[in-house]
Amino acid sequence: MVSLTTKICGKIFKSPLILTSGVLGTEAELLARVARSGLGAVTTKSCGLVPRVGHENPTVLAWENGLINAVGLTNPGVDQEIEEIKRLKKLLDGTIIIASFFGATKKEFIQVAGRLSLACPDFLEVNLSCPNTECEFGRAFATDAKDTQEITRSVKKVTKIPIIVKLSPNVTDIKIIARAAEDGGANAISAINTPTGMLIDVESGKPMLTNKFGGISGPAIRPIAIRCVYEIASSVKIPIIGIGGVTYGRDAVEMIMAGATAVGVGSAVYYRGIRVFGKINQEILRFMGAHHFKNLEEIRSSAHEN
Repeated sequence: MVSLTTKICGKIFKSPLILTSGVLGTEAELLARVARSGLGAVTTKSCGLVPRVGHENPTVLAWENGLINAVGLTNPGVDQEIEEIKRLKKLLDGTIIIASFFGATKKEFIQVAGRLSLACPDFLEVNLSCPNTECEFGRAFATDAKDTQEITRSVKKVTKIPIIVKLSPNVTDIKIIARAAEDGGANAISAINTPTGMLIDVESGKPMLTNKFGGISGPAIRPIAIRCVYEIASSVKIPIIGIGGVTYGRDAVEMIMAGATAVGVGSAVYYRGIRVFGKINQEILRFMGAHHFKNLEEIRSSAHEN
């Protein structure tokens, strides 16, 4: 019998698919509804120490090969997020909960991690890599190996919950950053966050996003994400959640072949609707059947063997 289960830190995911952070809001009821469509885990929207409004509209735009967004980490704050996670836990049956969070400073990462742990999610995702808040918070922490290691180590000291460190592609060598996260005690890595981009309205001559710059997602970034996951897999021993442009089952298989243990899916909801997760699961199963794979371990990192 063909199996789609996978495992990270001893926790069993009934599917390798994970809803990525920020795609479908923060409300427990919506996340639970999506989880039932075939997900192994859901990731909550990144929360900070206090509520945050984010950037002014327009914040999300479609372009020829994907989406670009500069939402600006809009969130209700960690205290409200704790209540939503508690509600979500009551609604879910067997779906893993990953609580994503960020900090404007290293101290805030520690504060938010400690508080968010009170909700007892299955994992904490340390978002070191938001690409559209540099004008307020400065350069993303995930662009510096020392910062990545220090924050990871500090978060580990205040929680017993396994942590996933989310990395940025906007670096010279992602392998160095990944090793820094592993050295800091990360239990897993999620990669990639969105690359930074920009769109200009040629009629007005002005940037199309109010924030000017935004994070690119969708099919256009998949080759970048595959490359990053492949490089990270060759550099660390901890599991990787591969994220970036996964829209179809073959995309997910490609990510696993690059070395991912699980696969994040986000912008595919825009292209294929909210039932996309079940569709991708079925496409993976058909691929596995056609190629005589019985489980995901037989696929994982197979691209490294060539």
